[in-house]
Amino acid sequence: MATHNPYITPKLFKFFRDLKKNNERDWFEANKQRFEDDVRSPLLAFIDDFAEPLYRISPHFRADPRKVGGSLFRIFRDVRFSKDKTPYKTHAGVHFRHENAKSAHAPGFYLHLAPGEVFMGAGIWRPETAVTREIRAAILEHPDKWKKAIRSAAFTKGGFSLDGESLKRPPAGVEADHPFIEDLKRKDFISLADLSEKEVCAPGFPKLFADKCKSTSAFVKFLCEAVGQPY
Repeated sequence: MATHNPYITPKLFKFFRDLKKNNERDWFEANKQRFEDDVRSPLLAFIDDFAEPLYRISPHFRADPRKVGGSLFRIFRDVRFSKDKTPYKTHAGVHFRHENAKSAHAPGFYLHLAPGEVFMGAGIWRPETAVTREIRAAILEHPDKWKKAIRSAAFTKGGFSLDGESLKRPPAGVEADHPFIEDLKRKDFISLADLSEKEVCAPGFPKLFADKCKSTSAFVKFLCEAVGQPY
């Protein structure tokens, strides 16, 4: 095993701390090489090297190390409909998408890196109405399988819990006293686990990330099957 982590270092978090104080084009242009050296290039290397461990978790997810359109989210914010006009995101996001993610709201694995806010996630964020209905139908039809997916020892020991927004009232046709009513009210079907800057900068982080992805396998598999995708 490597004696250091060549992917994520304290330099990444230092860059984003500085960017948060200087979120403007002139500063970013002057520090573009720092972004390349401390953020983008190391994360693209992580994505590339994670392809094999990811394949062992499921052969249907992709680690795409392209600079644009791959697993690494763009640094540029979409400010068209936002009151906040700062041009750059102050975090890095890595998303390992399902092979059919372009044609369906299939689940993915996600890593979020920001100063003071480091976490990983798995699942489907804000699916379309038809996809949400498919997931709810699967929970209603297979409650035992859903229970196992979200309450397994692996899931809870991995530090995962369900997150996201929910409806205020039960969805149509669902009894208010259903044992999984809170899950059936969900708008997002995502599980999150907190990490620390120290953990993601440690030499063993790639293995830790792989282990955490494995601990959500039953959850992600359930969602894949619910929306008719292979796991």
